[in-house]
Amino acid sequence: MQATLLTNLMLPLALGVIMLGLGLGLTVEDFRRVARYPRAVLVGLALQTLLLPWVAFALALAFRLPPELAVGLMLVAASPGGATANIYSHLARGDVALNITLTAINSVLCLLTLPVILDLALEYFLGAGQFVPPPTRKIIEVAVIILLPVLLGMTLRGLAPTLAARAEKPLRLLAVLVLALLVAIAVAQSWQVLASYFAAVGLACLLFNLASMGAGYAAPLALRLPRRQAIAIAMEIGIHNGTLAIFVALNVLENATIAAPAAVYSLLMFLTAAAFAWWLVRSDAQKREGAVA
Repeated sequence: MQATLLTNLMLPLALGVIMLGLGLGLTVEDFRRVARYPRAVLVGLALQTLLLPWVAFALALAFRLPPELAVGLMLVAASPGGATANIYSHLARGDVALNITLTAINSVLCLLTLPVILDLALEYFLGAGQFVPPPTRKIIEVAVIILLPVLLGMTLRGLAPTLAARAEKPLRLLAVLVLALLVAIAVAQSWQVLASYFAAVGLACLLFNLASMGAGYAAPLALRLPRRQAIAIAMEIGIHNGTLAIFVALNVLENATIAAPAAVYSLLMFLTAAAFAWWLVRSDAQKREGAVA
C-alpha cells in the first residue's frame, strides 16, 4: 500500500489516456440523454449512498469483524466509484456517459457523505468519533484523471471523427492491458496485507462486492431501465475507489489496519468485474448468434 512512481504517475497517466479513448466514443448528446432521463442517475446514487453502507454494516456484524476492519469495510462502502469503473463499463458495452456522470456526482457527494458515514462507523465500532475532513484533494485528482481527458477526447471526436473511429479498438486493447497491470500491482503492493488479513476480511469483502454489483445490475432492470444503464450502475457501485479509501485510512486516520479491507476489496473487485464483463459480452454474442440462426 505504499505509493510509488508507478502508482503516483504512470498509472494515472495510463488511465488518463484510456479516458481520452472513452471520450473519443462519446458525444454531447450522450450526456444530454442522461440529463433527459435522470432516473438512472437517481437509482445509482440511491444505491451508493443509501443501500451500500447498510450492506457493509450488516456484513461487518454478521462476520463479527474486529472493530478496525469493520470501520475499513464501512470506509470502502462510503467511497465513490473509481476511474476503472468507467473502463469496465466500456468493455462490457455499458452506458459510459452515465458512468462518468455518476462518478462525477458521487465524487462530489462523498465530500459530505464519506465523513458522516466514517464518523458514525468509528463511533459505533471503536466507541470514539473522529472528525474526518472531506478528501477534497483526492476528489480533484479524480476529476483530473476522468473529466479532463474525456472532454479532450470528445473535442477530438468532433474535429476528427474518422481518427476517433480508428482509435477505438487499439484503445480498448490498451484498457485491458492496463486493467491487467492494475491487478498485478494491487497484488504486489498489498501482498503482505492480503496474506495477513484475507482470512479475516476476505469473504466479507467478496460478499460485499458481489452484493454491490448484483444490486447495481438487478435493481435498474427491475425498474425497467435499459440494460446498458444497468451495466453502468453495476460497475459504478461495484468498483469503489480503493485508492481513496486507503488514502483516508493511512493519511487521515493513520491506521493501516483500517486500510486492509480496501486493499483486499481492490483486488477482488478487479477479478469479479472482469468475470462479470466477460459474462455480459458473451451473453450478447450468444443472443446475436441466436438472432441470426
